[in-house]
Amino acid sequence: MNPYIYVLSVNGLLFLFSIIFYFFPPKKINGIYGYRTNKSMLNEDVWQFANAFFNKQFLLFSAISFGTSLLFVFLFSGKISWQPMVIMLLSLGASVIKTEQELAKNFDDEGNRISPKN
Repeated sequence: MNPYIYVLSVNGLLFLFSIIFYFFPPKKINGIYGYRTNKSMLNEDVWQFANAFFNKQFLLFSAISFGTSLLFVFLFSGKISWQPMVIMLLSLGASVIKTEQELAKNFDDEGNRISPKN
C-alpha cells in the first residue's frame, strides 16, 4: 500500500472526525455521538464541559498526529508500517486522559462542580 494513502486513511480520517466533532458538537446527552463516558454523561453541565474540552484536545492531538505521520512518510517513505497507527492511538489516548483529568479537577463523582479553592 502507498504510505501516503495509509496515513490519509488512518490519521487523516481521525483528523477529519476531529474537525466534524469540533464544528458540530453534540447538543444533548446521547449514547451515539460525542465524548461518552460514565462521568461525562452524569448531567448536562458535565456533558457540555467534557465535549467542549475533548473536542479541543482531539482537534489539537489529531492535527499533531496527522502532521507527524506525514513527516514520517516523507522522511522514511518505504519503511513505515505501524508508526502512523501508534501515533494515532497515542493522540486518542492523550485526548481522553487530559479530558478525564480536567473532569476530575472540575466535577465531583456526582457531577457537581467543584468550587475553586481560595
